[in-house]
This record gives sequence, C-alpha cells and structure tokens, in this order.
Amino acid sequence: MGDGKWRTAGRALMRVIAVWAVSTLTMLVLAGALPDFQLQSDDGDTITKTAFTAAWGAGAFGLLSALVWPVLVRALLIVPALVLGALVFFLNGSLLLIALRLIPDGRGDAAPETAVVVAAVMSAVASATSTALAVRDDEAYRRRLSRLADRRRRRGRSPDPAEPGRDGPPGTVFLQLDGVGHDVLVRAAADGLMPTVAGWLADSSGHRLTPWRTDWSSQTGASQLAILHGSNHDVPAFRWYEKETRTVMVSSRPASALEMQRRAIRRTHDGGLLTVDGASRGNLFSGGAGQLALVLSMAARRGKGRRSRAGYFAYFSDPANATRTALSFVAEVFREIGQSTRARARKVAPRIKRGGLYPFIRAFATVVERDVVVAAVLGDMFAGRTAVYADLVAYDEVAHHSGPHSRDAEKVLVRLDRSLALIAKIADHTPRAYRIVLLSDHGQSPGETFAGKYGLTLKDLVRAGCGLPVPRRAQRTRSASEARDAVRIALHRPVEGQQDEHPAKLSDPIVLASGNLGLISFPDIEGRATREQIERRHPALLSTLANHPGIGFLLVGGEDGSVVLGPGGEEVPVAELTDGKGPLASFGTGAADAVRRTDTFPHVADVMVNSMYDPATGTVHAFEEQIGSHGGLGGEQSRPFLLWPRGLTDPLDIVAAETAEGAPPPPGGGLAGAEAVHRVLTRWLQESSGPQVPVRAEGFAGAGPADEPFPAGAPVPDAQAD
Repeated sequence: MGDGKWRTAGRALMRVIAVWAVSTLTMLVLAGALPDFQLQSDDGDTITKTAFTAAWGAGAFGLLSALVWPVLVRALLIVPALVLGALVFFLNGSLLLIALRLIPDGRGDAAPETAVVVAAVMSAVASATSTALAVRDDEAYRRRLSRLADRRRRRGRSPDPAEPGRDGPPGTVFLQLDGVGHDVLVRAAADGLMPTVAGWLADSSGHRLTPWRTDWSSQTGASQLAILHGSNHDVPAFRWYEKETRTVMVSSRPASALEMQRRAIRRTHDGGLLTVDGASRGNLFSGGAGQLALVLSMAARRGKGRRSRAGYFAYFSDPANATRTALSFVAEVFREIGQSTRARARKVAPRIKRGGLYPFIRAFATVVERDVVVAAVLGDMFAGRTAVYADLVAYDEVAHHSGPHSRDAEKVLVRLDRSLALIAKIADHTPRAYRIVLLSDHGQSPGETFAGKYGLTLKDLVRAGCGLPVPRRAQRTRSASEARDAVRIALHRPVEGQQDEHPAKLSDPIVLASGNLGLISFPDIEGRATREQIERRHPALLSTLANHPGIGFLLVGGEDGSVVLGPGGEEVPVAELTDGKGPLASFGTGAADAVRRTDTFPHVADVMVNSMYDPATGTVHAFEEQIGSHGGLGGEQSRPFLLWPRGLTDPLDIVAAETAEGAPPPPGGGLAGAEAVHRVLTRWLQESSGPQVPVRAEGFAGAGPADEPFPAGAPVPDAQAD
C-alpha cells in the first residue's frame, strides 16, 4: 500500500474515532441531563466505568445504524412517505434500546420515549461531526461519495470504459424551480435572497437569463410534459373532463400522468429529453430516463418497474439523513402553523384557510421532497450521468397559500438557493464536469380568490346561470341574484328549436378549476358543445359568465367556428383574434395564439373560462382556494424563466434558426411555449454530448429498472438542513 493510501486510511480512521468520541460525550451529557436515561449500575460506577459504558453504547448504536437501518428502510418502502418520516424517530429509538441492551452487565437503560430523544440527538450530532470533518477534507468527502456512487452504479449496469471524465463532454443538470416566475427570480437575486443566482448573473462568464411564455395552460402538467417529452398537445388544463370515457384527467394523479406521458410519446415518436443516460427526479413525468426517483407517472405502474420511490431508500438509508430531515419536517410544520396564525392575527389580505393537513403537505414539499431530490441529484452527478432533470416544488406550494410575494415564500427562496449552492459546490468535485441550467415551468399571479371576492364559486355561478339550485350561502350573493334574474328573463324569450334540444332530464354541467382557468362540460352532449346548443338549453349562461366582473373572457365552439366572448356582448371569432384588442386586450403578447392553439385540442372543454386580469396590479382571481395561482392567462404566471451557462447557444438564436428553416416565428418574438423550451434543451444536450437517440413510438419512457439515485450511507452536508 502506497504512502497516499496509508494517509487516506489513517484520516478515515481518525474521522471514525472522532465521531465515536463525540457520540460518547453526547451520550454522557444526555445521561446526566435526562432522568430516564441510565449508564450506571444501581450502586453507581466510577467515572472511567461510566465513560467505558457510554463508549460501548455509542459504538453499538453507530454499528447498528450502519448495518440494520438500511435494511429497515428498504423493508418500509411500501409505507407512504409521510408515515415513513414519522417512523424515523421510533425506529431510531428502537435501535438505541437494542444498543443499550448490548452493554455488558446491563448498565444501559432508558424509557422508550427517552430513547427516541437520545437517538435523535446522537444521530444529529454524529452527522454534524462527520460533515464538519469532511468539509475540512473536501477531497476525502469527494472520494467517499464517488466510490459509493460507482459501487451503486455497477450494480445496475456494466462499467463503460468509454465513459467521459472531467476532460470529456460535460453533463447537464436541469433544475426546475417550480412556480418561480422570471420577475420573482430577478427580485430575489437583487434583494440578496438568492446570492447563488445573483452570483451567476453577475459573473460575466457565468449564466444568462431570459423569460419565456407559457401556453394558455400555465401549469406544471402542461409545461413539464412538453419540456420533457416535446408535446403538450391536448392538455387544456391541470384537470379536464373526457366525455368518451367519462373520466376527469388530473395531472397530479399517477394514472393520468402516465396516460399523458404515453400520449406525448405516441405523438412525438421520441422517448423524451432524458432517453440517453438520464435521470428524472421529483417530476410528474419520466422524460425517458432510466433512473427514476419520486416520478409520479411511474407510481401508476405495476410490477418490477414500479420503483420510483427507491429514492426514499437511497436517502433515508442513512439514519443521520433521516433524523435531520424528520426534525426539519417537524420544524416546518410548526413554522407553517406560526406563520398562518400570525397572518390571521394581523388580518393579512388576501388570505385563505391553511389548516387541516396543509402544514404536513407543505413540510413534505419544502423539506422531504427537497432533501431527497437534491441528494438524488448529487448521486447522479457523482455517477457521471449525462442528463439530470429535477423539480423542486417548495416555492410553488407555499406561494399558493401565502402569496407569491409574501415573506413566507421569500424564505423558501432563501433555502432553495442554499440547495443550488450545494449542487454547484459538489459539481467541482464530480468525476465529470457539469453545466447547471436553471428554469421554471410557470410563474404565479397574486390575487384574491373568486369565491372570496364575490361570495360564490365558479360552479355556483354556472349552476345559477343554468337555473339549477345553488347553496344557500351563494343564493344571497349579488352574482347569483343577477344570474337568476337573467335566467327568468331568458326563459320568457322563445328560442327557435328549443323544444327539440331539451332531453327529458339534463345532466348537471361539470365545472372544473385549474387556477384562474375554469372548464365547463355538458356530459350529455356528444362531442364538443356549440354555442348554439348551449344557448338553446341554458339561454342565460354564456351572457351571465361573460358579463361577470370576475371573468375576463370565454372560449366556446360554434356552428360557424369558435368564438371568444367578453363583457358587454363583445365577441370575436377565434380566427380573427389579435393581441391587444377585443376581449384579450389586457392579456399581453401571445394570448391570441395560445387561445387559438387550445381551441384545436380534441378535449378542449365546452366552455373555457379565464378570470379577469388587472394589468395595473397584476392580479387574477383563482377559481380554487389559492391566493397565488397559475393555470390560465394573466400576469406573472405566464412568464417563467430560463437561466443557462454561457457557452451554450442562445435560445433566441435557436428560435431564429428554426424560423429561417421555415418554422413560423413566435408572435412578439422571444421563446414561446413549453415545446419550444424542449427544443432548446434538446439542442443543448446535443451540443454537449452528441445527438440523443429516440425510443420506438410504441415503447414508453422509464420502462427499465430504476436503481437508487444516491448511495446508501452517503450523507448530505448540513447545508441542506434548515
């Protein structure tokens, strides 16, 4: 063994001894502070004997954590993530009780509830000590993670002698900050909330930033599907009704996500952005990647391929990671309770209810999902994978309930920036060079909810406009009263052919909400209902909706072509729509084309309803319980960003090249539509690593096995902790 290897082994042994010593000292302190935690016999022991007992217990606990914990976590992969987080403390405490039983002469003892506390503290202290020592020796930390990543990778595939090193083609990490709009990112960087992003922008050799425009459906389901799979055709909203199967498709439902992915692959004949040596982490869709963790569409699969949750095992197999994340989870729950209580006390407006399960949902999105996804990305980088796409959803979840410009949301941006800094730092130590691309799938627009402003939901308004019963609370609102009056007036006007169109009993309309975009479907009308059919059945409905102050415009089909309806009887055929005029006057560049494109979708709703938009304040009215929303047109929700390292081709140059080759130019210039973003990202991968190879059209992405993305036992540095 050479001198270098002896020094490396010696440093590793010293780190183990240091962690053991700190753990022993921690156990001694806890034994003195906690009455139900004992390290002495009933007759008492000398200080030396007590220290030996603590060292024995700390060593046994550390050994059990290293050997038994990964087996326990793998066995519990079937347990839901939130339950697994709660079990972390119980399992850790159980291991400590076993360790105490292994101490000779029975000197170790603790009450079960005390064991949970002691185990949590010892795991946290051991993790902090190990990380601090590794930080002092970056090369040792890099070698450890790299060695573990190589070991895990070899289990999933044979090593490739041609695999590039740091001098070869760089890999690419795409990090999606879900819901962070272009203007929010710029403000956060300027205000010092995101110093990592600010540094990238300030560095003349660093990154460049540009906004892009979403489709009408400005939400993750449509945007990410197009970014990863090249098409979001026939995705009119986050949720929509399909008449032929009588089902509601919901982008966040595993079965729907899987079907959306299959349809996109059939349309593009391409497996996705990540087909070649790719990894998909925390996304709705696989992107064609073979390496998966927390990918929603894969959760709907049966059998061996259903392993996207293996990312939980890869992360939680280290008890220190599990303890730190569990503690941060609990802290985040209390943080949300405190923030919502403060908002109520200060009468912050607008405001929505944030009780029930929401604090736990928020904690999962902002802590568990973030930690697991970031750890998976680090593992992918040490494994040298070509392309990684990861979604960090923390900001989007908090902004929905607290507002996109709130202090709560700003604090999330600060913590996300720490994750970006960690990934950027680790990139300096990976066996392959990496380019980091930052992007978002949409922004968020603020505003009071439709129900909060007008006292009734969109569904209530639709039912009132159809002459159907509405809840008592909605009956007393001005909107419902005006709708009922309009119905009474309309029913006294004879309409040609009215009797022939009425079946004996009409089905109630199905009303769905996707942010500030509403969808109305009449299930007993085959195919897409026309304006004429709707007016014969419900003569007051369309005018009631179009003239409501909370609604911007409607899209409805017609016998002579689709039309857009606005207030005051304004109507414009879809073919004649132009930006800045008519009902779309306030919705900005690209709105007309976005509406025209959606009108061609087979599953466009019978009536598409977009809320009002006030350009002066940037506000919209969500049809859901959200004071920060996205899903339709209007404001920052339609203006996400793309941040890329210099050296890659400018996206606008790529658009210009496509136009020169015969593609229609985007209206108003710029980067328009998520499908255009997919083409840009594909071009960048080709520039880095050569052309990507598509899969067969009849296949579907992510069919292969998904191994663990982060090596078992590899800790995430404390920069991850809250």
